[in-house]
Amino acid sequence: MSGTIPGPDGRPRCRWCAAAPEFFAYHDREWGFPVVDDIRLFEKLCLESFQSGLSWRTILAKRENFRAAFAGFDFRKVALFDEGDVTRLMADTGIVRHRGKIEAVINNARCACDMVETEGSLAAYLWRFEPEGDEAAPQSRSTSPASEKLSKELRKRGWKFVGSTTIYAFMQAMGLINDHASDCAIRPEVDEARKALRRPG
Repeated sequence: MSGTIPGPDGRPRCRWCAAAPEFFAYHDREWGFPVVDDIRLFEKLCLESFQSGLSWRTILAKRENFRAAFAGFDFRKVALFDEGDVTRLMADTGIVRHRGKIEAVINNARCACDMVETEGSLAAYLWRFEPEGDEAAPQSRSTSPASEKLSKELRKRGWKFVGSTTIYAFMQAMGLINDHASDCAIRPEVDEARKALRRPG
């Protein structure tokens, strides 16, 4: 079976876009394109953590609600959240009301602040885990040696809800790897963006 389906313009797209019409815009403009902005990186990691056990469509539909609830994912602000904020978030029907995941975002925001202090930026740290010479076929797995390593290192630093599968999805989303299907029309665009990227550090 082909790894692609025809997109709205007739060009091939990754097959997972067939799950929902709104996936095409996310796929074409965001998924896999390299991200070096710390706020966007933190947001992507948080949303992937919330997605665990749920559909990505659910998370994407609630993304603006998540942004409003978590101060635009400015981790410096989220790090100051307290038990009152947890109570507020647990009552927010616009997001996923999972106490463990909500508390993990707050915990991870504090870890992110520590990381910026020690490493300079989230981007500088995360891009060190860009794999080299990874030959697996696109979208053929849900973890990788790089995601295992990054997951382990984040957990050592106190981060939560950052298992290897979640981290692999994060790496796909933020462009640490290009996991678009080999014949997807967007894959060459991501390749070009990755080639042009000035790696942080």
